[in-house]
Amino acid sequence: MLKLLRSKEVFLWKKYLKDKSRNKMGKIKVTKVRSAINRTQNQKRILEALGLKKMGQTVEHENTPNILGMVNKVKHLVSVEESK
Repeated sequence: MLKLLRSKEVFLWKKYLKDKSRNKMGKIKVTKVRSAINRTQNQKRILEALGLKKMGQTVEHENTPNILGMVNKVKHLVSVEESK
């Protein structure tokens, strides 16, 4: 039993310590296409957090759940495309 537990523990550590370079997340380009005038304060803050200040400005972000959630909240103000 002890040997079985030890082998499982080693397996879990090997899985944890594996090189994660294969699982790199992609990048997305976010462009501001509409004005933030007459928008809620929350939407204005999200645009600021994304780094979008001027119309037509484009920024590149990692494709993480946090960024995708912010983009989803202001999807009517921005356009999104994947970059390499």
